[in-house]
Amino acid sequence: MSESSTPLPSELPEAIVSISWLLGTWVGVGLGTYPTIEDFRFGQEVTFTNDGRPFLTYSSTSWILDEDGNRIRPAASEYGFWRPQPDNGLEVLLVHSTGHLETYHGTNEVTGIADATITGARCELKTDIVARSENAKEYDGGVRLYGLIEGDLGWAFDMSAVGEPLTNHLSARLAKIG
Repeated sequence: MSESSTPLPSELPEAIVSISWLLGTWVGVGLGTYPTIEDFRFGQEVTFTNDGRPFLTYSSTSWILDEDGNRIRPAASEYGFWRPQPDNGLEVLLVHSTGHLETYHGTNEVTGIADATITGARCELKTDIVARSENAKEYDGGVRLYGLIEGDLGWAFDMSAVGEPLTNHLSARLAKIG
């Protein structure tokens, strides 16, 4: 079993076993792009935890990087809950430092298991509800994809905002560190 493998945990609530591959802390680098801004690189740390209830608690913090990979300044932060639903459904509730609140609905699929370890999985999510504070930028919705790729967490986010149609905005590949 590789260091970043996730054994199927028997002590977790049954409802979250299929998303248990997300548990832990993941760190890496990503790329941001959008028609209304200059492309940028960012560093990110994502943590998924469970306290024994049938959901995962999620936090993500990112920062803008210079060409040498040094941190320039803080970027986005988001927090929330990943709540498995019947028939491989998944509901994700997120709050952002930018003044946005989102509810996503989608699916989780385990694509590989070996020796009681999830070796492949993916989540596909689409916004159902988007709310924003009075001074937050216009944001209409998004689609997120997450996957377990060779032991890493890969993800991509397409966004519809500030008059632009659904367009690629962020993607990253994160390694598990804990």
